[in-house]
Amino acid sequence: MIHAEGLTKDFVGHKETVHAVRGIDLHVERGETVAVLGPNGAGKTTTMRMLTTLTTPTAGTARVAGFDVQRDPAQVRRRLGYVGQGNGAGHGQRALDELYSQGVTFGLGRRESRARAQELMDGLDLAGKERTKVSDLSGGQRRRLDVAMGLMHAPELLVLDEPSTGLDPHNRANLWEHIGQLRRERAMTLLLTTHYLDEADAMAERVVIVDHGSIIADDTPERLKSQHAGDRLTVTAGGTEYAVRLAELLSSWTGTGQVEVAGATVTAGVAAGSTRVAELVRAADAHGILLADIQVRRPTLDDVFLTLTGRSLRETGATHEAEEAAA
Repeated sequence: MIHAEGLTKDFVGHKETVHAVRGIDLHVERGETVAVLGPNGAGKTTTMRMLTTLTTPTAGTARVAGFDVQRDPAQVRRRLGYVGQGNGAGHGQRALDELYSQGVTFGLGRRESRARAQELMDGLDLAGKERTKVSDLSGGQRRRLDVAMGLMHAPELLVLDEPSTGLDPHNRANLWEHIGQLRRERAMTLLLTTHYLDEADAMAERVVIVDHGSIIADDTPERLKSQHAGDRLTVTAGGTEYAVRLAELLSSWTGTGQVEVAGATVTAGVAAGSTRVAELVRAADAHGILLADIQVRRPTLDDVFLTLTGRSLRETGATHEAEEAAA
């Protein structure tokens, strides 16, 4: 569905050149759901805009649904739906009218456009809001309307650029439930960006991590977490004197120096931590170390990002949300 090689974008200003995207290679199979993660300014949105023909690449090539994004932009646009970060519907227009206009723009007949618009209103839990002005819809309803607009022409590929930013947890979950259902029904390919790691973990079959305009990791969520993060083991010893000895034991036991001591609590990174708790208990008992509590935390995609970049994607996402709210 997507085949990009050496995709590059430079923005030239009066005093400097900004290398927004630096030779990205991206391949997405038909029917896949792929999440692109990265901090603000990493080049995610610029990459999306090049793939959707909204921004011209400086170098490199990209084909979407078999068509070159520079030579055949109209053919690419016919085959994809794009939901950007801002609301796409006119605030003074009625919801159903916006969908109808979108369908006519893509060449659907008037009767087909009205039927398709009503189908999407019903499918995205917008029934009863047909004559409501977009400005009078709730935030969650407006985002679902944006998704409906992107789906009006039944695209093969749906591109979602941070579709749930600014929504409360309930509306976020509701939006993704609808998107997931539509994807299963229509066998669409899905390419998305998000600052919510739980969304990427739950929705994506592959996760692509971008930093400074380049791809630094590309794999399934589980393999990324296993390879780059590992489980986090938190052990509370029976006292500070035991904690020091426990830290020494864990350092040799895990084969890593990533062991931290805070009072009577010792934390360490370890592979397959839940399967090694019993082994740890036996080892501590053999060394006369008293244990009070053991907890194992599975790694998250934010742990992966922190390991690869030294920064937390959760923190950059919070900053982004604050900027959105201020705007």
